[in-house]
Amino acid sequence: MHDDLIQLGLIEDEDIDLDDAAITLALLDHPEDEDDACLYVLADLAERLDDLASDVTEAPKQAALLAQVLGREFGFTGDVDTYDDPANADLVRVIERRRGLPVSLSILYVAAARQLGWMANVLDLPGHVLVLIGDETDPVIIDPFNGGRRVEPEQLAAFVQDMNQGREAAVTHVSTMTNRAVLVRLLQNQATRAEAGGQGRRALTLYQRMTIMAPGYAHAWWERARLELADEDVAAARSSLTAMLEITREPDLRERISTLLSSLVAH
Repeated sequence: MHDDLIQLGLIEDEDIDLDDAAITLALLDHPEDEDDACLYVLADLAERLDDLASDVTEAPKQAALLAQVLGREFGFTGDVDTYDDPANADLVRVIERRRGLPVSLSILYVAAARQLGWMANVLDLPGHVLVLIGDETDPVIIDPFNGGRRVEPEQLAAFVQDMNQGREAAVTHVSTMTNRAVLVRLLQNQATRAEAGGQGRRALTLYQRMTIMAPGYAHAWWERARLELADEDVAAARSSLTAMLEITREPDLRERISTLLSSLVAH
């Protein structure tokens, strides 16, 4: 399974299958489990969509069909009762429970749409993610956390402004996410909750996975180094900071990393 994680870090972003990759990450915590049960559910879902999608070519109809099948028929929806449950960011458990976080549910929607040859992307908002169906000329936005409900432009603008605590915010600030960024977001949710629950070692493990799967994301290296220092593993922290320095081009951040590395020389 570790080899699968390394391979995930080596392939091009466009070659990543979101649902397969997310299941691979989840199975790292379930070495005794097989992925057969998950794959059966996804196969049933894909077959159902394929049966209904033969003449569906317009984005609004595609979005409606995804909501019908994933949201109503298969019952995938947001976990509003136990939102911070780690299972909500574990795609194996999400598929079992039919409950999850916005990002884990969005992975299922986007992967299902792409298997049909439809254009679909995860849309990054402050504190939330949505799914964009269709091309840039006539897209439709849906919310997998709310059963695939359609989000109108004015609702999106209001949501962005609300998440920015009342400050004026333009919808143009919203952007689509790369496949790796989506997977990082999934692991970040787990890591943040683990550390908040006093599980520093668990959080460190998750940041280590991030740096293997997405070595170009500097933030993961910084958090990994911070937790390695908390674990009194100075050598590991220096290695993480050095790796971060190799990919960081922002002058102030490079200076901050170099200063910290210099302070660790004597240790």
